[in-house]
Amino acid sequence: MINFLKESTFIVNVVIRKAWEVTKRNYFSIATLCFLMFITSNASSLMAFFLKDVNKGLSILMAFFFALLYFTINLSLLKYIFHLLDNEEHDVSIVSTLPTRQQIIRFIMGMLYFMLVIIGVYAVVILVAFPFIYTGIKMAVITNIAVSVGIVAIFITWVRISFFPFFIIDKNQPPFGSLKFSLAITKGNFTKILMLLLVLGGFHVLYLFLNYLQWPVIAFFVNILSSFIIVPLSSVALTIAYRMMMGAYKGDENDIIHNIV
Repeated sequence: MINFLKESTFIVNVVIRKAWEVTKRNYFSIATLCFLMFITSNASSLMAFFLKDVNKGLSILMAFFFALLYFTINLSLLKYIFHLLDNEEHDVSIVSTLPTRQQIIRFIMGMLYFMLVIIGVYAVVILVAFPFIYTGIKMAVITNIAVSVGIVAIFITWVRISFFPFFIIDKNQPPFGSLKFSLAITKGNFTKILMLLLVLGGFHVLYLFLNYLQWPVIAFFVNILSSFIIVPLSSVALTIAYRMMMGAYKGDENDIIHNIV
């Protein structure tokens, strides 16, 4: 177990180091795309606030438009990073990394499948917990345990299938196939991914902790650092982690049951 953790730590260090080199070399391009995603997300929230009492149809239409724009920029960021990793010695134009219409549609379908899988996992937990109602155990205890187990199961599932966009952009896979491949390559890599997420999410946790301590000035600077450094770095790091897992993977995506465990 100790050796496995040492190996996991080493892998995370390699990913972070390579991600830092790529991010530092192409910081302004990557940060610009991240900033566009940030602006799009906030503009969507602002537009929804102003239109909520005006026209429901217009509000839904604008929400769909901003979601589509956000997904397009997000996929462009992934595609741009892939180009940077594959063409380290050549300049890559952001315009040339715009996703195709097919890739956007597959991503949207993949998101729908993603949400259905998450809902399905929680439904299974509820079904497993349901018979315990008749055992005499207090309902509050059963509910608390079911919710806790459900949250853990959802988090594990989220980590396991969250790499599906990479397959859509990198391998041009269909939506459901992308989820199956994500499930396949993350088998045996969950601890490494979790450690990587803990490192990348450390600044956000620190920001929340400083807010809890009511140190707004320090929290503000930590949030600025996280937004302008950690967010671009995270995008590159996760892409590199995907490439490393793909390089080590020898199977296929078809055996779903085998890949779940």
